[in-house]
Amino acid sequence: MLKQVEGSHAVAEAIALCRPEVICAYPITPQTHIVEGVGELVKSGALQNCEFINVESEFAALSVAIGASAAGARAYTATASQGLLFMAEAVYNAAGLGLPIVMTLGNRAIGAPINIWNDHSDAMSMRDAGWMQLFAENNQEAVDLHIIAFRLAEELSMPVMVCVDGFILTHAFERVDIPEQAQVDAFLPPYDPVQVLDPDNPASIGAMVGPEAFTEVRFLAHYKQRQALRLIPALSDDFAKIFGRASGGLLRAYRTEDAETIVVAMGSVVGTIKDVVDELRDEGQKIGVVTLVSYRPFPVEALRDILKTAKHVVVIEKSVSVGLGGPLADNTDGALRNLDNRPLLHSAIAGLGGRPITRASLKRLFHDAVHAPWEGPFFLDLNERVVGREIHRVRKVRRSGATAENILRQLALASHLPQE
Repeated sequence: MLKQVEGSHAVAEAIALCRPEVICAYPITPQTHIVEGVGELVKSGALQNCEFINVESEFAALSVAIGASAAGARAYTATASQGLLFMAEAVYNAAGLGLPIVMTLGNRAIGAPINIWNDHSDAMSMRDAGWMQLFAENNQEAVDLHIIAFRLAEELSMPVMVCVDGFILTHAFERVDIPEQAQVDAFLPPYDPVQVLDPDNPASIGAMVGPEAFTEVRFLAHYKQRQALRLIPALSDDFAKIFGRASGGLLRAYRTEDAETIVVAMGSVVGTIKDVVDELRDEGQKIGVVTLVSYRPFPVEALRDILKTAKHVVVIEKSVSVGLGGPLADNTDGALRNLDNRPLLHSAIAGLGGRPITRASLKRLFHDAVHAPWEGPFFLDLNERVVGREIHRVRKVRRSGATAENILRQLALASHLPQE
């Protein structure tokens, strides 16, 4: 059913259609509307046979979900940013125990300094925890990916994190096709856990594992994610047959068939990139874009097959691995390894802390990638004057103060000065 609805409420309706039995809720911007939405559905009776548990922290939210999943219940929770960091120990525990929990991550920057706006710092902080990570481009895909995520998680007995850009998607009103319950039931069978705590058949979960077995346990977690590289496309095909639209998959290519420059990105920024690609195509530039849906597992072979004929690859990402550059660029570079005629890779960090990524800036970036390429990570729309002044201050003054406050002071001062 087509509805004009806020992204968070659309996700909440999708979660309810998946018939979770335990929902663990703790509010943190920008995911709060999601758990509020499912809470309202539980209270109204629209979602039945579900226990909605208000907990005292994000750590408790995932810990309760772990207990519920281990007891044989279909479990769901949601968080964002610092909330994900607070539950970090439990994030690793859920993956290590092989529990098929689904969690929405309303992507948001991590402080300090405090920032509530969107980037992908939070997801990147847990990229190696063992969860599968799926990124939504728009709110329709956010709805669809949650339905796919439950089946993916339960077939592999592994947790899945569905990443939805905070505010840009969670708080945006769009026309979304909310599925019928019969469609979801046809796609997602009743939960049949691989492991369950049963008083009639006692067993332990979470045993101490020493050096003699830990490598094997971790290898098998890696093996399951490698299995997901085959399962995710298969589930996407099943989804299309039942729901009548394509969604999910490992990645999507847009106008890449003859492209000499291919952009790689994930999340909501892809919509803007596609607009720029269309404009540049009209101007005669051979350019396309690859949308990564699955970041973990990382689709090395599928990505390589698309990029191998390009001359330039521009990776745009909303995160930075401090001291290295972009983690997505690093993974993409790995996918291009050993190609005979590998394309030149250009890394761009953009949108940190919610900074707008404009079409004008992207057009300049794609032009420079071909005509004035750079080495290492490039920070799109970086205020070099402010950065230069702060570097100069630190070199001259021992007690130079906190960087964030100094930059804010510079910007406030500049706003009252005549513009050059």
